[in-house]
Amino acid sequence: QVQLVESGGGSVQAGDSLRLSCAASGRMFSSYAMGWFRQAPGKERELVAAINWSGTSTFSADSVKGRFTISRANTKNTVYLQMNSLKPEDTAVYYCAASTLRGIVTQTTPYNYWGQGTQVTVSS
Repeated sequence: QVQLVESGGGSVQAGDSLRLSCAASGRMFSSYAMGWFRQAPGKERELVAAINWSGTSTFSADSVKGRFTISRANTKNTVYLQMNSLKPEDTAVYYCAASTLRGIVTQTTPYNYWGQGTQVTVSS
């Protein structure tokens, strides 16, 4: 069993930066692929970024490419999402998720564990 706890959300102005953290419990974290998703009001949950088990391969959605960076520190059981040049359309609840698969996971279904989410609000 893996428990995920996100932190680092908040209210910022357009153009600002935030770094989200997701702390994981359990000894298997370093073997899991991880992802960051977001869900805005009235919209479906969407993948923002994903990273493989070792951190050597990453994926970013087109909407955040060049602005958001996913990384992980397996020694700290933590995955990060660095968000730069934030836009009002980035406003959403952000969730981290873990998959028992090891490669990049871009679909929602293979993610087995989810955090409770952290709110990010970007005002213009």
